[in-house]
Amino acid sequence: MLQLTAFILSFTLLSPAFAQNKALLEVEEKTIALYREVLPSVVNVSNIKVARDYTHRTVEIPQGAGSGFVWDTKGHIVTNFHVVHGGNDFVVTFQNDPKQYRATLVGTEPKKDIAVLKLKELPAKIAAIKVGSSKDLLVGQMTFAIGSPFGLDHTLTTGIVSALGRKIDGIGGVKIHDMIQTDAAINMGNSGGPLLNSAGALIGMNTVIFSTSGSSAGLGFAVPVDTVKMIVPQLIQHGKIIRPGLGIGIMPENAKERLGLDDKGVILSYVDENGPAGKAGLQGMTQDRFGRVYLGDVILSVDNKEVNSLDDIFHVLEQYKIGDTVQLKYLRKGKAMAAQVKLQSL
Repeated sequence: MLQLTAFILSFTLLSPAFAQNKALLEVEEKTIALYREVLPSVVNVSNIKVARDYTHRTVEIPQGAGSGFVWDTKGHIVTNFHVVHGGNDFVVTFQNDPKQYRATLVGTEPKKDIAVLKLKELPAKIAAIKVGSSKDLLVGQMTFAIGSPFGLDHTLTTGIVSALGRKIDGIGGVKIHDMIQTDAAINMGNSGGPLLNSAGALIGMNTVIFSTSGSSAGLGFAVPVDTVKMIVPQLIQHGKIIRPGLGIGIMPENAKERLGLDDKGVILSYVDENGPAGKAGLQGMTQDRFGRVYLGDVILSVDNKEVNSLDDIFHVLEQYKIGDTVQLKYLRKGKAMAAQVKLQSL
């Protein structure tokens, strides 16, 4: 009898069923805890356009959907600009809460693909996401993405930081710098959702994928949280980004090639006479009474930082504040010139 009992016990210890009931691995426990902790701060965002049908009745037309996260307990929700673009009204939903919460658009920054919504009504419990930092990220550290790919609510995927400092074309016409590349699976519907580190802190906002099929190919990109932290407070306070500028318009980059000009510098097509560059004496394109057009000044550098495109100028000026003074080096009819320019709000 004792021998039979020992055999049964031995068999039980070695059986697959027993193995499945063993304690989870430490890394699994941490992942589960992270997911449960962050989940209340992750939302689905539906973009709705209000229109009129053929009977002139008001109808709501779904424009698309994405993800987002709770920024603060006042009900501000952060998501991608491209998730809310074109919508008049927005619906936000939380995990395990059947209610649909209406939200209004507070402000957008297309050049960083960031938007802020605000809930018209707060849920009984609201938890802001834990905000981390992206400046000290390391290639190889673990990443966790939560969102609603293809409408599958609150899906968790994991991976690593694959690369840092990527420059990716954004919806706003300029590149978004310092993007985080991750192989955590990101698909349609993940846009606007959080990318987290192993402590459950926000390190980026999932924004775009590179794929030939439209599905995840292990090349996902997130706007770094340090950029989000710089933009979101301004949108909440002002409804827009107040940034310094020169008050200029520039010719398209391909115009230089068509005109047979050097690739260096940006050609001014327009200068606001009341703007910083105009007050410093810079000139845009002009036309004489015979209809002949003359090229404007060509800016070569801003504070010794070479500029050859609108993208270059945008990202150089982004490092300065309104009221700062910068030196512009430029060409006028082939002659090198320089001017001190005090940056103004545009």
